[in-house]
Amino acid sequence: MPSLGSIRRSFAPWEDPGAKPYISFQNVTKRFGTFTAVEDLSLDVYEREFFSLLGPSGCGKTTLLRMLAGFEEPTEGELYLDGQPLKGVPPHKRPVNMMFQSYALFPHMSVADNIAFGLKQDGMEKAAQDERVEQMLKLVKLEEFARRKPHQLSGGQRQRVALARAVAKRPKLLILDEPLGALDKKLREETQFELMDLQQELGLTFMIVTHDQEEAMTMSDRIAVMDKGVIVQTGTPAEIYEAPNSRYVADFIGSVNILEGRVESTDDGHVVLDGPDGKITGALRGASIDKGTTAWFAIRPEKIEISRTKPEGAVNALEGEVWDIAYLGDMTVLNVRLGSGAVVQAAMLNRLRLVEDPIGYDERVWLSFGAESGIVLDR
Repeated sequence: MPSLGSIRRSFAPWEDPGAKPYISFQNVTKRFGTFTAVEDLSLDVYEREFFSLLGPSGCGKTTLLRMLAGFEEPTEGELYLDGQPLKGVPPHKRPVNMMFQSYALFPHMSVADNIAFGLKQDGMEKAAQDERVEQMLKLVKLEEFARRKPHQLSGGQRQRVALARAVAKRPKLLILDEPLGALDKKLREETQFELMDLQQELGLTFMIVTHDQEEAMTMSDRIAVMDKGVIVQTGTPAEIYEAPNSRYVADFIGSVNILEGRVESTDDGHVVLDGPDGKITGALRGASIDKGTTAWFAIRPEKIEISRTKPEGAVNALEGEVWDIAYLGDMTVLNVRLGSGAVVQAAMLNRLRLVEDPIGYDERVWLSFGAESGIVLDR
C-alpha cells in the first residue's frame, strides 16, 4: 500500500480517537501589552511523543514553551498536563524540565556539579548521583571535561552540559529551546540520533523549539509549523514535506519550486494548471478546487528529472536554459531559467564519481516530472 514518505514507526496515538493527550493547549492566547505572541491556539501532544515547534524567529514558539514550563501564564485559554490544569502551578511544582537557549549554567560549579545540581536538590543518594552524572557525561561526550568550569568550555560544550543537566532528572516532560544550535554540523547530527534513542529508552515526552528544518524532520514524531502566533499545519515530517497545506509551509520546509497557473480542469484527484510556460498536471491538495481560479504547483528539486531531449510520454515537461550549477558532493543542483523568466531548481543525485558528458552552463534542457511528484495548492 502506498505511503506518504517513509514509515518511521507504528507509534501514532494522534490517529486514535480514544487517545488522551498528555499536553493540551485549549484556545490559548498570550499578549504582552498590545502585542499578541500567541493567538487562540489549540494543540494536543501525546505521551512519549517527540514533538517539534518549527517556525521563524518571533512566531511564538518559545512563548508556548515558557507557558508550559510555568514562566508565563496564558492571557486567555487553558493549559493541561496529564489531565491536570496548570493555571497557577509554579514552575518548580511541574514535572517539567526546560533547557534554556542561554544554557543558564552555574559559573562557579564544575560540569559534573552543574549536571548533579537538580539531583542534589531532589535528595538523591551520592552513589546514585555519581552514576547518573557519569551516564550524562557519556551521552554528551564530555567525560574528560567533568571538572572544568563553564568559562573553560566552548559554546557548543556548554550547550551539551545544559542538555545533560536537563535530562539527568528524568522528567516526565523535557522542553528544549534550540538545544543543538551551537554545535558543529557533525556533532549536531550525532546528538540528534542520541536524543531520539534517549527519549525512546527513558520513555520521556520531548517538546522542542527549533528553526532548523532538518533537525525537526530528523527527530520528530510530529511537527507544528507556526507563523505569527498561530499553527498553520501539524503533521508527521513526511506529511509536512510531501503534503504542505499552503505555499508558506511548502516554502518554509526545505527547497521547493512554486509555479503559478490557472486551474483548467480537475479529474480524479489531479489538477491541470495553465501557466506561462505550459500546462502542468499535479496532485490536488484538499477536497476540491474551482476551475478558473489561480493556484500554485509546488515541487521539490529532487523530484525533477533533467535531460537534453524531451522525454517521450512525460506527463509534464518544461524547457529552459541552465543558469547556475552547484556541486554539493552528494548531489548537483541546477537552476534552470524557463521562457517566462521563472527559475526552477532541479537536483541530481551523484551516484557515480565520474560523469559522462555532464550538463553545463547555458545548455538547453528539459525538466520532466510526474503528476504525483508535486502538489497543487490554493493558498
